[in-house]
Amino acid sequence: MSVVTVSDGAEIFYQDWGAGRPVVLSHGWPLNSDSWEAQALYLASNGYRVIAHDRRGHGRSTRTWHGNEMDTYADDLAALLEHLDLREATLVGFSTGGGEVARYLGRHGTGRVAQVVLVSAVPPFMLKTDDNPGGVPVEVFDGIRAGSLADRSQLYRDLADGPFFGHNRPGANVSSGSRDAFWLQSMAAGHRNAYECIAAFSATDFRPDLDAIDVPTLVIHGDDDQVVPFEVGGAASAARIKDARLVVYPGAPHGITDTHKQRLGDDLLGFLKEYQS
Repeated sequence: MSVVTVSDGAEIFYQDWGAGRPVVLSHGWPLNSDSWEAQALYLASNGYRVIAHDRRGHGRSTRTWHGNEMDTYADDLAALLEHLDLREATLVGFSTGGGEVARYLGRHGTGRVAQVVLVSAVPPFMLKTDDNPGGVPVEVFDGIRAGSLADRSQLYRDLADGPFFGHNRPGANVSSGSRDAFWLQSMAAGHRNAYECIAAFSATDFRPDLDAIDVPTLVIHGDDDQVVPFEVGGAASAARIKDARLVVYPGAPHGITDTHKQRLGDDLLGFLKEYQS
């Protein structure tokens, strides 16, 4: 296995496909790098080097007791970029991975980065607070935490069969294979790691991190996202990031890496080709 050992001894697993300018993919909760396989294959087949890692506590990376929060996730990402000495990279973050990317940029800057893409991403700030009145009430996340403690296997099944892919919408036709893959990847995450990550993606304020982004940024979000609502996520991020471009997928759910894999691949490839060194 390809791993990078970070400062606390944790091993972060990564996949490294293709050759060319690097694209780094950060996955969502509670998945792993396999959730990017369609986009990784497509971009690597079109002349890019694609690196996708498993966040600590997820997939094949070390299930640490501590460090299940955004600062450490971002530092792990930094260790990966430094280990591979990546330059002029495009960072692509899906859902929780979008938070990881944003916090990386806030903590480590854009010296190694050429472009940023946020896909169905959790920034700028999901939680409803006094200064974020349009956010999602804490009771929603408390319910996810309760489900995780009570029967996390069923929680993941319910997410896959319902809001994640929009399978609860009239006329939806999401394959059982895609839904099973979500469950399988989710169960590969450590119990504590996945539980603590709920707070990491929901209660971390990424607004200062987005303000630090000074490279071309593409924001992609479905307007029927039931997990990270469009107005809370994509619309708010695009409005906050200087000169960001917003692409809206009409009627699309959260999990567009699967439900809209060809369109997403084409949009990513088109954005990558815009970069001139």
